[in-house]
Amino acid sequence: MFPTMIGTVVIAGIIGYLSEMTGFTRNGILPSIIICVGGAFLFYFVRLMFGFGFSSPGVNAIVASIGALIIVPFHWRK
Repeated sequence: MFPTMIGTVVIAGIIGYLSEMTGFTRNGILPSIIICVGGAFLFYFVRLMFGFGFSSPGVNAIVASIGALIIVPFHWRK
């Protein structure tokens, strides 16, 4: 359980960094990483509690990170 959680954080951090470097988002590096890690943690705990998700924890982290990057910044922008 603990290695899966650490892997989720690492994958989410990489996705957040890459999204800034490729121009997918314009939030700043640290905010994008924080958004990705938060989304990945939320999805990780939903998977633990309810069993929703994909078969691989890595795929869960990637999908949750990208989803959080899409939802959070566009929600607050006008």
